[in-house]
Amino acid sequence: MNQSGPIIRRKLSDEVLDRLKGLIAGGELQPGDEMPSERELMARFKVGRPAIREAMQALASMGLVAISHGERAKVLELSARSIINQVDATAKMMLASSKDSLEHLKSARIFFERGMVREAAEKASKDDIARLREIQETQRAALGNAEAFIVADMLLHTQIAVISGNPIYVAFSEAMLSWLKEYHTEMLIWTGKENITLSEHEEIIDCIARHDAGAAENAMIKHLERSRALYARNVAS
Repeated sequence: MNQSGPIIRRKLSDEVLDRLKGLIAGGELQPGDEMPSERELMARFKVGRPAIREAMQALASMGLVAISHGERAKVLELSARSIINQVDATAKMMLASSKDSLEHLKSARIFFERGMVREAAEKASKDDIARLREIQETQRAALGNAEAFIVADMLLHTQIAVISGNPIYVAFSEAMLSWLKEYHTEMLIWTGKENITLSEHEEIIDCIARHDAGAAENAMIKHLERSRALYARNVAS
């Protein structure tokens, strides 16, 4: 800590924010609880309404509370999914503004999913395999329906992450697939590549069912390297 620098006076709203975060972190306010009213907080902290409102908006932007018009703010339950959701809009803006960022995301997805599929091959139960095959059939039934086909595709890949038992992996999988979906072109549906996708998915599931981690990883890499070209930035003409 710099002991010789100038003393910086903090905004009242920052002080209120720290106090409110402390109440949540300390357990005084639990997920699902209503936050105290503005009047109660003003009396408790001896500050004006603007400081309370600014602090509450900061809590909402951090994903710690939900604010609804006409109702008391409520404390949210923190999860990997809720935390990652806080960067969702920013991530999409970054991808929209940079071709390099989209390419980096594609590469990150391959790196992530090759590890996920290895873990799935090592851990998958009979029920896990049955669930993957069920999703595969749902996707097959969606042939000709672009939106439903892609949704089933995303669900299959996320389900592979679910097998790990790690909710952080699942949240990352859902986030990456959601961001990529913004750039998924209709090439998949209108060039007949949906049948190739189904065949590759079946190969991946078969490798997982055999608990062959190496073969599952190779099948996933082949699948994602081929399909990465189906994600492209929409450039206005």
